[in-house]
Amino acid sequence: MQGHQAAGPWLSYAIPFAIIAVVMALRWRSMRRARKLRVEMLWILPAVYAAIMALVFFESPPGPSGWLWSALALGGGAAIGWYRGRMMRITVDPETHELSQQASPAAFFLLIGLVLVRSVARQEMGGSAGPQVDHHAAMLATDILMAFAFGLIAATRVEMALRARRLLAAARLA
Repeated sequence: MQGHQAAGPWLSYAIPFAIIAVVMALRWRSMRRARKLRVEMLWILPAVYAAIMALVFFESPPGPSGWLWSALALGGGAAIGWYRGRMMRITVDPETHELSQQASPAAFFLLIGLVLVRSVARQEMGGSAGPQVDHHAAMLATDILMAFAFGLIAATRVEMALRARRLLAAARLA
């Protein structure tokens, strides 16, 4: 019976790691292909995420310190997202003026780093709080992570759209 209990903590680390590894391997494989970039569609994901985030914040608004931390997370996510967007390779076909994008390995490793940081933070929060997790702390952590993710997604898309439009304009002049 004791051997079964010892397997529990090990599995709690192994299963999420295996899932993340499979997803990242599939993502790595798909990164090698250039995909069509439709600038007019880049706003959709940030808009949907903003609506979800607004709903969550409306239903359970954070306190003053929560707003401050969320704003800081939004700014940090936007800075990292802008950098991530700059790492995406965008090309213009000189004849058809069709845009394509290809993620860079650096952007991929940035995502892996963010997942690892989140996993370590989650373990640290769970380890220090134990089973008696404070509901308000959990809500604050969720708000902060949502704001960070929104900043990351929105800034990545804005940077890509601006750069794609500049590249397209330059290609049309040439």
